[in-house]
Amino acid sequence: MASLPLSSSCHLGFRPLSRGQSPPSISFLRSRSSSIGGKQFQQSLLTTTTNPLRVPSPISQTNRVARKLTTVVRASSATAVTSNPNPPWQGAALKPLAAAIATGVILWFVPQPAGVSRNAWQLLAIFLATIVGIITQPLPLGAVALLGLGASVLTKTLTFAAAFSAFGDPIPWLIALAFFFARGFIKTGLGNRIAYQFVSLFGSSSLGLGYSLVFSEALLAPAIPSVSARAGGIFLPLVKSLCVACGSNVGDGTENRLGSWLMLTCFQTSCISSAMFLTGMAANPLSANLTFNTIKQTLGWTDWAKAAFVPGLVSLIVVPLLLYVIYPPTVKSSPDAPKLAREKLESMGPMSRNEIIMAGTLLLTVGLWIFGGVLNVDAVTAAILGLSVLLVTGVVTWKECLAESVAWDTLTWFAALIAMAGYLNKYGLISWFSQTVVKFVGGLGLSWQLSFSILLLLYFYSHYFFASGAAHIGAMFTAFLSVASALGTPPYFGAMVLAFLSNLMGGLTHYGIGSAPVFYGANYVSLAKWWGYGFLISIVNIVIWLGIGGVWWKAIGLW
Repeated sequence: MASLPLSSSCHLGFRPLSRGQSPPSISFLRSRSSSIGGKQFQQSLLTTTTNPLRVPSPISQTNRVARKLTTVVRASSATAVTSNPNPPWQGAALKPLAAAIATGVILWFVPQPAGVSRNAWQLLAIFLATIVGIITQPLPLGAVALLGLGASVLTKTLTFAAAFSAFGDPIPWLIALAFFFARGFIKTGLGNRIAYQFVSLFGSSSLGLGYSLVFSEALLAPAIPSVSARAGGIFLPLVKSLCVACGSNVGDGTENRLGSWLMLTCFQTSCISSAMFLTGMAANPLSANLTFNTIKQTLGWTDWAKAAFVPGLVSLIVVPLLLYVIYPPTVKSSPDAPKLAREKLESMGPMSRNEIIMAGTLLLTVGLWIFGGVLNVDAVTAAILGLSVLLVTGVVTWKECLAESVAWDTLTWFAALIAMAGYLNKYGLISWFSQTVVKFVGGLGLSWQLSFSILLLLYFYSHYFFASGAAHIGAMFTAFLSVASALGTPPYFGAMVLAFLSNLMGGLTHYGIGSAPVFYGANYVSLAKWWGYGFLISIVNIVIWLGIGGVWWKAIGLW
């Protein structure tokens, strides 16, 4: 694939052979054969020269050399096996595995608090052990999640059907389908074509390139109500293509050239754009519905957008710039990149048939994501339809889908976490936690502003225990809104702020919102950095939304 490094000395396309350089020749191969065959091959050449009647068959000569090679390889292999009867350990990293198991065992034997069932407490122990395993990674993430599910079934904490119930949830499958779409996007060259268009317009600096993606995604947010579909189906393929086109690849030490910063930036800002519109995330209408059921007031689309516009815009500007300072791309500018990108576009010529099919399929899928509510077609059904078109036309093959190991690994660990988190709610642990928090904060005798601030922080950071924004909202939104209102918080204001934070908290982890597994699965950012920067950006967002946002909400009469 073509390379477009963002540097003053960047180049496009493959490196040509230097003048006079040629491919390996027959004489080179003969010399290699001579070195392999030794005296036997030299003797055959001598015999051929001195006795023209004895011309050895080239095939038989090659066979003799091949047999000798096979004998040498077998002998060396046998020697290696004999000398090293104990090959290196290829199983789990033992210390991280021990830490995860110890976490679960210790919590398992701690007596559960009053009001918590034994099953709920045991599942919490297994869930936290799985989270520790996911953080320390003694095995790949999918394997760690599978161990957690196995432990829950083995201990009878969950039935097999309950443990694997989330594999029928649409969100993990939508995320996996996004990886398949990305494969077609890159394979056909459409991703490169669009990437070069972006570079030609904004590629003179990495920061300009990042902002162009951030605001493009924000413009689509009100039209596509699934952040998984929007970030995974549209922007992940584009971002990956840009990274590759700019010489930033996974596994070759160039991740920090552009990809690491761009992936983290686009993920964090997808949480912000989701918070800016009622239709920005699939779970936002649930917040509106619970608000009406609790305080009998309607969160309207216009009121939501008006209240979120100022803090959202500030966050969209500040977060990419902050990450650019504390987690910068190593290459920051390239004055020649736009010109070179335009030249590359010209050399690509008109769109190929597969590019046209890929573009049409993408437009069809995005159209169904936008108008799916009217047509009664959900996001995952639209994605399956789009992938079906790609498979039928041969743009993407099923073999290529099976080879997308990251997609299947992400599907496994994300579905596992959704299942365990869901049953923590069903077993009553989350409601117990909510009631405990409510009693604690209510008994402090603070002003409603301080009480509401404490409630918001507890609501926000409890998201570490959730693998779904919808699950968190369904489990805790009503309880926290009710208590905030009882403590004197203006009800409509309280509902609006809780709804905004229900999106922003998705940036904490690599499983907290639908766009997280997609961008994390690109493997440009390590897990430790993902969580570390996620926590830092959460503080920045809280300060912006409660500080600048609070002033804006006061100005528009929200409180």
